[in-house]
Amino acid sequence: MSIIRNLALVTAAPLVLAAAGITHPHGLSRSTAMHWTHLHVALLPIFPLLVIGLLVPLWRRPRADLAGFATVAAWTGAFIYAAFYTGLDAVAGIAAGTAVEHAPGTASPGPIKHPLYAMGEALGQAGAYAFIGAVVATAIALFPKHGARVVPGTLVLLGAGWSFIDSHIFWPRGVWTMLGFALGFALLAVGTSRSESGPRRAT
Repeated sequence: MSIIRNLALVTAAPLVLAAAGITHPHGLSRSTAMHWTHLHVALLPIFPLLVIGLLVPLWRRPRADLAGFATVAAWTGAFIYAAFYTGLDAVAGIAAGTAVEHAPGTASPGPIKHPLYAMGEALGQAGAYAFIGAVVATAIALFPKHGARVVPGTLVLLGAGWSFIDSHIFWPRGVWTMLGFALGFALLAVGTSRSESGPRRAT
């Protein structure tokens, strides 16, 4: 695939999430519950697509050496992230928003949403740590072939991944986190495409 197509593939999801984060309510109340719920329903299939930024440069990696083992580890981390972070959206997003929206008028929303928040946060953090692990494994898998070209993207992704643990997509840090993912994925895509195209030009 061309570098332009790869860049579009790896940056689409984080850029969509960054745009959504600008409109994400800062808190869940009866007045924001409908928006909160509908936004998380819309984003439910988008969050797992963040891993495309890792899977594109990993595509067709070797399987019989350390790089192959690291590739398997990266795919596994990506799967764990997608599963557990979807749980965060389902529990703290859709379930909490629906519960608060339909709570009795005299009931305080706090006791309703806080247990869902706690469960969702635990799921989301597990997913975020798995994502960081997938980034590290991706760098290990790509380094033997692409060398130092994978370092800038990896460092940006590690910084964004650390922020992602507790920032979600809330403005402002969550939005900047998503933009950091987009930048890191782009750097990784460019770095790996350059080293792949070099030998072809030399011949």
